[in-house]
Amino acid sequence: MTSKNTTSKIDYSLVLIVLLLFLASCVSIYSAQASGQYKENFLLKQIVWYAVGGGIVAAVMTLDSDQLRKLTWYAYGFGIFLLGFLIVAPTSIAPVINGAKSWYKVPGMGSLQPSEFVKIFIILALARVIDDHHQKNQVKTLQTDFWLLVKLGLVTMVPLLLVMQQPDLGTSLVFLAILLGMIFISGISWKLLVPMFSAGIVLASTILYFVLWKPDLLEKYLGVKQYQFGRIYSWLDPYNFQSSAGYQLTKSLMAIGSGQTGGKGYGHREVYLPESHTDFIFSVVGEEFGFIGASVLISLFFLLIYHITKVGMETKNHFYTYICVGVISMITFHVFQNIGMTIGVLPITGIPLPFISYGGSALMGNMLGLGLIFSIRYHYKKYMFSTTA
Repeated sequence: MTSKNTTSKIDYSLVLIVLLLFLASCVSIYSAQASGQYKENFLLKQIVWYAVGGGIVAAVMTLDSDQLRKLTWYAYGFGIFLLGFLIVAPTSIAPVINGAKSWYKVPGMGSLQPSEFVKIFIILALARVIDDHHQKNQVKTLQTDFWLLVKLGLVTMVPLLLVMQQPDLGTSLVFLAILLGMIFISGISWKLLVPMFSAGIVLASTILYFVLWKPDLLEKYLGVKQYQFGRIYSWLDPYNFQSSAGYQLTKSLMAIGSGQTGGKGYGHREVYLPESHTDFIFSVVGEEFGFIGASVLISLFFLLIYHITKVGMETKNHFYTYICVGVISMITFHVFQNIGMTIGVLPITGIPLPFISYGGSALMGNMLGLGLIFSIRYHYKKYMFSTTA
């Protein structure tokens, strides 16, 4: 294989989008760390993590469909092991940070959050389950659809329960978002999905009703303390909780609102916001670059999701298509949840803005997901005239 042929298979449109996100991340983190509460050089670390992420993309890109399928259950099992070992690992190996035992302490690297990689392993596992199921069941019935739904639920439930033990609500919601996206594309009959989702909406609405208006009943019969709903109360009425749970949200709203249309200019931040280099990086963009800058950043995410959608629609390999849907579901939920929580539309869950927020584990996990997309494009061109491309 010549170097020219290899180069022609690289998805340069996706490379350009990633480079633009990299630049946006560097610009935002540099400004955030200048007025943050830490003295570390997060920008330099983020550049290093991007370099590591590029290596991950290059490695994953060499794997074709058959190799990915063979590695799926090994990766999934390894991810389950990492999540399970977190529960029993001593604090010298897995320290408790901000009330959650979600990280491994790795010498020379700092901390590593395995759940960020498990997101991708779940995508691979769900894609493999759906593809295998349809190959074995050429004739669809409600019974086969129900069995597929059960298998998808079981694959997701195991890592979900382990992550909830940490506890990590944000990552748990990402797992569910990936599952829902895969269910929608799996071809399961709406005769099963409509009752299931209807029951889910009714259950969620009932819980929210009791949390807001009857919390005493939850405390009396389920033993749930009212203070545990602090994030919900502070989300709905942040200014009454601005000295405690609502502090970050009120500061975020102040920062983004003060940016107005064009922003205050790069480096001209006036609102102090803790952890602005991680979960609240969008507030930095909103204050310094205003509505215009925030819209440009959102447009980059739109282009990324559009491009992955295009890749998923062009390939003839169903396993590849399901992978694309999983990656889209993950990134879309991350973007909506993170931006939504910074502007008060959604509760704060601690989910970072993909490719922009500082964080080695999150960035490597996202780059691992993009590595799958690069792999699809790389091998799709090679087999573009094949019925199994």
